[in-house]
Amino acid sequence: MVMTIEEALKQAVSQMEKTTIRTPLLDAEVLLCHILQINRLYLFLNRKNHLTEEQYDAYTEFVEKRIAGVPVQYIINKQEFMALDFYVEEGVLIPRPDTEILVEYIIDWMKAKKTNEEINIADLGVGSGAITVSLAKYIPNAKLYGVDISQKALDIATKNAKANEVQITFVKGDLLEPLKELKLKGKLDVLVSNPPYIPKKDIDGLQIEVSKYEPRLALDGGEDGLNFYRRIVDEGYIYSKKGGLIALEVGHDQADDVVGLLKAKEVYTNIQKIKDLSGIERVVVALVDSFE
Repeated sequence: MVMTIEEALKQAVSQMEKTTIRTPLLDAEVLLCHILQINRLYLFLNRKNHLTEEQYDAYTEFVEKRIAGVPVQYIINKQEFMALDFYVEEGVLIPRPDTEILVEYIIDWMKAKKTNEEINIADLGVGSGAITVSLAKYIPNAKLYGVDISQKALDIATKNAKANEVQITFVKGDLLEPLKELKLKGKLDVLVSNPPYIPKKDIDGLQIEVSKYEPRLALDGGEDGLNFYRRIVDEGYIYSKKGGLIALEVGHDQADDVVGLLKAKEVYTNIQKIKDLSGIERVVVALVDSFE
C-alpha cells in the first residue's frame, strides 16, 4: 500500500517510539527528506502528497536500519559541521557539534595573531576530516597535515577535503609518529586533536548507536581514557614552535586530568579550559613555553 508523506511519518515514528531512539520524529523526517531530496519545510507543507512505491520501499529500509540502532548520519552518509557538509559512513566517528568549540577557538586564536604568513597545523586522528577540513576552509593561510592510523578514515577525509575544495596533506600513522617523517620538528603553529577518550570499560554501556556502530579505534582511550593525552603531552611540544598552540578536546570530567598532565610536563604555559554551550569543560588549550 502506497502511503502519503503524513502516513509514512506516523508509521515510522510509531515504530521508533518503541525503541530507545531519543528523537523519533526528527529522525523520521530527516530520513524521508533524504530520500525525497527535499527540506523539512517542504515535507511539512506537502504532507498529503503520496509516496511512490519505490520511495516507500526505500524509506522502510531506512527506518528498519534506524530501529536497529544505525545512526541517521550513517544511513544518509552526511553530517553538517561548521556549516560544511561531510560524508560519513561506518568506520569513522560522526562529527559532533561539541567539537566546533575546539575549531572555533583555533580560528579565533589565529585571527588574533593577525599574520599573513603561512602557518602549519597538524590534526592527530582526523577521522572524517571535520576538524582538518574546517580549519583549512576558514584559515586561508594555513597548511594542514592530517594524521590517522585508519586508512578508511584517511580515504573519507580525503573525499571531504576534495568536496570542500581544500588542500590537506594526509598521512597514515600512529598519532605523533608521522610528524617526524614529515620533518615537522619545531615547525607547528597549532597541534590539535580530538583523540579517543572513552575509558575502555565504559564503551559497551554507551548508546547502541555509538557502542555498536562507531569505530572502537576512535573511542577507546585506554583504562582511564587518558592514554592518548599522555602521548600528545609528552611529545607534542617537540613539533611545536615556541609559543605554538596545543588544543585538545576532552571528555566529560577529564579537563582537570589533562590540565594536570600539561602542568606536570613543565613545558606548557597559559593552560586554559574552554566550556561548551552547556557549561561543560570541553576543550583544553596551552602554549608551548620552553623546551627540555
